[in-house]
Amino acid sequence: MKPSSSSQIALDAERLRRILPARPGVYMFKDEGGRVLYVGKAKDLRKRVISYFRGTGDPSRKTARMLKNASGLDYLITENEHEAFILESNLIKKHLPRYNIILRDDKQYPCLRLDMREPYPKLSIARRMKKDGALYFGPFSSAGSVRRTLKVIERVFQIRKCKTRGLPARKRPCLNHQMGQCLGPCTENVPPERYRAVLRQVRLFLEGRSGELIGSLRQEMARASGQLDFERAARLRDQIRALERTVAGQRVVSPRMKDQDVVGLAGGDRVVLVVVLFVRNGCLVGSREYRFRNPQGETVEVLEAFLKQYYAREEFIPSEVLIPETVQEQDALSAWLSQRAGRRVTLHRPLRGEKRKLLEMARSNAEDALKRHQGLLGEDLMEAARAVLGLQARPREMEGLDISNLQGSQAVGSVVSFTEGLPRKAGYRSYRIRAVEGIDDYGMMAELMERRLKRGGLPDLFVVDGGKGHLHAVKRVLDRKLGKAAPAVVSLAKADEARGEQEDKIYVPGRKNPLSLRSGHPVLLLLMRIRDEAHRRAITHHRKLRSGRVRASVLDGIPGVGPRRKKALLSFFKNVDALVDATPEDLARVPGIDRALARRIAEGLKGEVSRQEG
Repeated sequence: MKPSSSSQIALDAERLRRILPARPGVYMFKDEGGRVLYVGKAKDLRKRVISYFRGTGDPSRKTARMLKNASGLDYLITENEHEAFILESNLIKKHLPRYNIILRDDKQYPCLRLDMREPYPKLSIARRMKKDGALYFGPFSSAGSVRRTLKVIERVFQIRKCKTRGLPARKRPCLNHQMGQCLGPCTENVPPERYRAVLRQVRLFLEGRSGELIGSLRQEMARASGQLDFERAARLRDQIRALERTVAGQRVVSPRMKDQDVVGLAGGDRVVLVVVLFVRNGCLVGSREYRFRNPQGETVEVLEAFLKQYYAREEFIPSEVLIPETVQEQDALSAWLSQRAGRRVTLHRPLRGEKRKLLEMARSNAEDALKRHQGLLGEDLMEAARAVLGLQARPREMEGLDISNLQGSQAVGSVVSFTEGLPRKAGYRSYRIRAVEGIDDYGMMAELMERRLKRGGLPDLFVVDGGKGHLHAVKRVLDRKLGKAAPAVVSLAKADEARGEQEDKIYVPGRKNPLSLRSGHPVLLLLMRIRDEAHRRAITHHRKLRSGRVRASVLDGIPGVGPRRKKALLSFFKNVDALVDATPEDLARVPGIDRALARRIAEGLKGEVSRQEG
């Protein structure tokens, strides 16, 4: 059932008492322009909203400021409290209200995927878990950690490593098989049950049951020795030693062998830093950290907001989450987490014992991370940016602009958004440059600025990737369109090493020479991060366009390849790169492609891609 909505109502306590229902839902305080200032969730809308106007207690400075700026309230009724949790998270993500504590990190952490429906499955790295029937292990804390794990598995276990979706058509075994690191199902008659036995070992390893796995391999080694199969026994011995070296690096922190998330907080004057330690099957396997700007230092409010937003998007939720403080809606949160996980999840604040020690470890990590960030975050970075760049106000909202093209063709522009120095992915945009032809970076930057202005909702500062010419191109558009109401703009140019320059140069309107900041200056680092993020997005979008062009035309003109075969080829191979790298034997495995046509396609692909890239 969809939540029901009201129209915006004035902030009069008696009227609110009469109108608001005593039902679960979400409420939104809004300003005079209808902009959402704060989103909250309530088990009883009437009680929760009226509590803001009772005059009892001492509301936080942030709440007092929010109420001062609010002029109306809207609300949505939900069927139950679980729906309210989900709706609150979605509305915060949509509106990014000023007075909510917002988890801005929306990075997709990698997993390992294993599809047991295939006859000879292989492990692959996936960016997100899907409900597609496959097994997922993770998520891992970084791309580096998942690659290291995959490397260990590929070295120790004899599963296939080839990149193709199905078994490649080979006449001779690959190098991995010759080195004893793959059973070679593509050329050898490997019974599926034997391959599945290896996969069971891989699953034990990924599930953290290394002790059980090593014990099983020792028994298997003893049997091989008893049968005088010394070659196999030696291979098992080497496998056991490799696993023992890997397991030795894992720190056992919970003898109960549980899956746990352990949350630690450290609060500074303006920042609260949250660290999550991941304990899987009793072993500490990784951690992540998150920063929140929090002028009032209200760590409990940060903790509650973090738990709601973090677990609203996590696919894997462990059976126990240890937290350093008791939160207001702890029982309701536990019930919601249990519903999301499909099993009982406990949200627990331990006061003693091994679990308390885990919390202390998480707190120490959070305090250490806060100290590392103190040089950048201990001062008001936005105020420092205002002073250094000569701005009239703190640049709370910043946007970076960049252009990417190939000799003037297929030009694209990118816009990235930052709030209080942190990325805001909801504000990212990409544009195709249409009105400017040829090599004209200034004209392209001017068109990008004009296209951006049409969207409205302007930032306090634009950061342009380029030099003085790029800055003037953008400034002319802003002055022509907005006049004195235009946001501030600066540009950042890379250091010219040929001239002996060591630091990037900051150009400011009305100043002849660029600003020169020392290496590592917080404001310079912030501008560089915004510039680099805009450049990364522009390059990524440009590559997608080029890949699309290759995808659309790479098979055109090859005799014997019509629409049906083209579709079959593109669906069989995961991407254009895999298709281009395919051998005639690989191509011949596609339904409807014989060996002669496969050779013709392979030759045509190489020639066409060479022409397009040249």
